[in-house]
Amino acid sequence: ATGASGATGASGATGASRAIAASGAADGPEGDDKGDVVALPGMTMETAESSSVNVPLAALGAKEITALDKADTTADAVADSGLTAAARPYIGPRPRIVTRLGWGADESLREPGFVYTSTVKAAFVHHTASGNNYACKDAPAVLRSLYRYHVVSSGWRDLGYNFAVDKCGTVYEGRAGGVAKAVLGAHTMGFNTDSMGVAVIGTYTSTKPPAAAVKAVAQLTAWKLGLFNRDPRAKTTLKSGGGNRFKKGTSVQLNVISGHRDGFATECPGKLLYAQLPPTRTSSAKLQGRP
Repeated sequence: ATGASGATGASGATGASRAIAASGAADGPEGDDKGDVVALPGMTMETAESSSVNVPLAALGAKEITALDKADTTADAVADSGLTAAARPYIGPRPRIVTRLGWGADESLREPGFVYTSTVKAAFVHHTASGNNYACKDAPAVLRSLYRYHVVSSGWRDLGYNFAVDKCGTVYEGRAGGVAKAVLGAHTMGFNTDSMGVAVIGTYTSTKPPAAAVKAVAQLTAWKLGLFNRDPRAKTTLKSGGGNRFKKGTSVQLNVISGHRDGFATECPGKLLYAQLPPTRTSSAKLQGRP
């Protein structure tokens, strides 16, 4: 379900949205991190700001970040981390990611600047609790609707999810701040710090998630968790910021790839998508090259 709350599965985006509103969930502590931004001709400063944080993965104004094979992804990770080639990290190939500009995010809606957390220790998988009958070409419109609801109706600083995946397996940049960075999202109340949230568009309570979407979640987590040296099959410990399942300050052991329901009392990500998490952990680790 959407956002930082425990929104349960509902048919249609409005049902999910009402569940969020009823929860009273908030984004948590906010702040800004602005740098010097230069806009291209015809580009708003807000768009330039959200695009610039993905440089050098893609050029300023890019509508997508291209896929990168495993060798080049590993080489980039080694260079960025200062490791030697002999100590190369376990990391999956970078998937193709449609940027916010690519899916048509209205950057004037969100709050300026970005908020980061110190690292990414876990990935929480969600479903959006919206309809399943959308055409993949219409997924950007669904995402724009969710974004508008999170910001305009719920009062959040930006889209809650860090990433979204459609049923054809296309990966979309979610909350602004840079796809390779530890951007603080609003997806799992109590556990947004040191985590990322990825939402599969649709409702997967009684509908099996498409294989392409499940594969994309494995590919995305293999890459993003690999950037932070996380084994998708491992456990990690997060401290609860307070929610309906764990009291504030409680240290909770979770799977590195968890479902929303693991951190919050909710049906999300749906029974049938949740059932795909064990094989997703295995696939993600394999893509990282782990033995």
